[in-house]
Amino acid sequence: MAAGYGEILRARHAARLLTGTLVGRLPNATAAIAIVLFVRSEGGSYSLAGALAAVYGVANAVGQPLLGRLVDLHGQPRVQLPAALLSALAMAVFAFSGTGAPPLAYAAVGAAGLFTPPLEGGLRALWPSVLRREDQVHTAYAMDAVAQEVMFTVGPLLVTLCASLWSAQAALLVLNVLGVLGALSVVLSPPSRAWRSAPREAHWLGALRSPGLLALLAAFLFIGVALGSITVAALSYADGRGGDVVYGWLMAALGLGALVGGVGYGARQWAGAPERRLRVLVALLAVCYLPLMLMPGPALMTVLAAVSGVFLAPAIACAFVIVDRHAPRGTVTEAFSWLVTTFTVGASVGTGLAGPVVERGGALWGFAVPGAAGAVSLLVLLATGRVLAAPARTAVVAASSENDPNRAAEPRFSSGDRA
Repeated sequence: MAAGYGEILRARHAARLLTGTLVGRLPNATAAIAIVLFVRSEGGSYSLAGALAAVYGVANAVGQPLLGRLVDLHGQPRVQLPAALLSALAMAVFAFSGTGAPPLAYAAVGAAGLFTPPLEGGLRALWPSVLRREDQVHTAYAMDAVAQEVMFTVGPLLVTLCASLWSAQAALLVLNVLGVLGALSVVLSPPSRAWRSAPREAHWLGALRSPGLLALLAAFLFIGVALGSITVAALSYADGRGGDVVYGWLMAALGLGALVGGVGYGARQWAGAPERRLRVLVALLAVCYLPLMLMPGPALMTVLAAVSGVFLAPAIACAFVIVDRHAPRGTVTEAFSWLVTTFTVGASVGTGLAGPVVERGGALWGFAVPGAAGAVSLLVLLATGRVLAAPARTAVVAASSENDPNRAAEPRFSSGDRA
């Protein structure tokens, strides 16, 4: 595993692209936590915090596939950097205006989410042009999922650290400055500047023409609900047991568990169809959410939070491969952006749902939401098994490259697919 990851990171531009993308995504990855902490520091309610986080998530969900389609049409630098600047500016307006004027707060948070650059989908579109071999691309997907969990482990600690040392307002501002710097590093790299999407047949549905992709998105909607609801339920739990510090550790433990699971998942090459493997991973993920309802002391609760995240990164890495199998040609960035969007929508629904649930029934009922959402996700995968078992492409190596202007062979798309 270490040798495989080392081989990828030694590839020209790979480390820069991975690091820049992770740093550029910090504002998006920590937005729910940062918004919740900021609203609470302003004296706002759980419902207001959840609603603002939900608005950010919904706006992000709208913006990601739209910006992803623009990237496929016009290239990465012309879309990613302006979007990052606009998103950071909108979040700065929210940080300085506060929650005193709710319409302005909702508008600013919505604009920040809408213009969040699709760096995650953009990175996965770049991997084939940087790595070339199919086995390396699949390993890169696993490494990508692991690296994200490092970010989800460090991100909550960074937010709470900034909030403790300075303020929740400072946390919002610092994270968005880092996000712009990360996006700048990516779009100035040679692979990002040279990348062009394959030709595509114009159609308003784009990547959503694939039934298999739609089935995957439906399942990941509920995984997002599970993760989003934990964000609010954990805050309610922490309020009576140590406050922001305990909350930060719970969120970091969730990311750490996913990191450990991702490292283990990437330690081997997996045989068999990824669609079947995803069903097993989602079932295990749902089961591991249930012990959170025990709500023991902070130390043991931190361990349970870590356990609940173990199968998240493997499920995400497996989903990347499935997107590759089902996304129509010429829609690579858009397809990956739809996965990000669906996950974000689910997380936003989860935060919005968990707020009223926690206020009426306490943290116990808040922690019941992720287990139920995980079970629904598994049911979706079981119900759509035949659709997912029929990928849109059968060829392994494309006749013309999605990402390589020199038409080098690429382990992604067959030549017969159209958007």
